[in-house]
Amino acid sequence: MVNKFFSLCFSLLLLIGVAGTAAIAQNQEQAIRSMLEQRDREIKSVLGNKTTFTQQQREQLKDLINGIIDFEAMGQAALGPHWNNLTSDQRVEFIDVFSEIVRSQSLADLGIYQTPVTYKSITVNGNKAQVVTEVTYKDVPTRVDYMMGFRNNQWRVEDIVLDGVSTAEGYARSFQSVIRKKGFDSLMASLNKKLEKVTAAK
Repeated sequence: MVNKFFSLCFSLLLLIGVAGTAAIAQNQEQAIRSMLEQRDREIKSVLGNKTTFTQQQREQLKDLINGIIDFEAMGQAALGPHWNNLTSDQRVEFIDVFSEIVRSQSLADLGIYQTPVTYKSITVNGNKAQVVTEVTYKDVPTRVDYMMGFRNNQWRVEDIVLDGVSTAEGYARSFQSVIRKKGFDSLMASLNKKLEKVTAAK
């Protein structure tokens, strides 16, 4: 009788735990969707039907487009095992330059941010989440997956996958190849040149 009682209690606790976990995941899914939808509305509000923008508007768009990205996580993934060999100063330098390049390049084709976004699914697994969306730009449908992580009490994007192609992996192939062949300083020299080029193209 005692064993049956404990077995029943354990089963009830297990069910409560599963239900509680499901509820938490559902709440997180809604929070992620609300965050992304709010970002989309704010971007479209700034864009309007304009084709030219003031410097202030450009900086605002950079912040809105890239504010959800965890550049440290993305940069660390891009450098892979080489990240562990860097000093704190080198890591800060790399993330600063890398993030500014991405921020500047995000303004290259603003038309894509004016298209409607369809949310296909949002899956939360612990402190990781995957958001599957689709946008149709110039009559071409494109699947865009946001791979997210929960850190410092907020969800941030750690990778963006476009039609199955990982942004972080693309950077990794390029960056790690340069480090293996020429070293980290050579990579930074190349990135700084790239930053000067994209900045000058404003």
